[in-house]
Amino acid sequence: MAVGKNIVTWFEGRWHEGNVPIIRAADHVAWLGSQVFDGARQFEGTRPDIDLHAARIIRSAEVMGMTPPVDAETVLGLMEEGCGHFAPDAGLYLRPMIWATESAPGVIDFEPDSARFALCIEELPMPGPGNFALTVSPYCRPRPDMALTEAKAGSLYANNGRIMAEARARGFHNALSLDIHGHVAETASTNVFLVRDGEVFTPVPNGMFLNGLTRQRMIKLLHAEGIKVHETSLTVEDFRTSDEIFVTGNISRVMPVTRFENREMPPAPVSTRAREIYWDFAHSR
Repeated sequence: MAVGKNIVTWFEGRWHEGNVPIIRAADHVAWLGSQVFDGARQFEGTRPDIDLHAARIIRSAEVMGMTPPVDAETVLGLMEEGCGHFAPDAGLYLRPMIWATESAPGVIDFEPDSARFALCIEELPMPGPGNFALTVSPYCRPRPDMALTEAKAGSLYANNGRIMAEARARGFHNALSLDIHGHVAETASTNVFLVRDGEVFTPVPNGMFLNGLTRQRMIKLLHAEGIKVHETSLTVEDFRTSDEIFVTGNISRVMPVTRFENREMPPAPVSTRAREIYWDFAHSR
């Protein structure tokens, strides 16, 4: 990501300072995009669900067809070790990555056993609640038979990037994207929730968007709080008529939406409480 200046990278058996080169010009990933990654967080001395992020990078590599060169336990240990290069209360983004280097005889596909691993940790402060404007994207999510939607694959993010760029060009921070059936899937970079009459609704996983770890955690926490959560098919109109909207993801974890298209949405109780209970979970309060 290289969004910060303070970076450490684990590659080829040791830690390196900075944004070190890890991909060669003829590696399969350099021209055909065979890479998966994950994103964990450290903030306020906590690393919520870091073990689940370590496990997911392995699953993503296997879905892509690679033989992971490390296991989840090793990834977890390296992430915890790497955080020791920073202050205990530093805001960090932890990004393990696995990619293929060698092409198979057919050129386009790769040799599964040629996978390599790196871990990049960047100092990245946790953004607080504030102005967060959401719109609707003209671009859709692919079906599972169109793309490797089950993996957190870098190749999927070209579409996410154009969703984000188009939204920002119109003065928004992010955008809802639809699946091919016209239902809301997620935003360019987060899962999304709406609130109506004190109850929470979120798109049901249908293979056309990533069922995020923070999303799954948020649903469990809301249930434990006694707040009803419905996983169901939702339309743009459902969001237009909602009382509140909030998003979940790796960068900010839980973020209330303050404007949806032209409609201002002031701070609201359920979105505020959702962020509070996530922070309580992270701190084990």
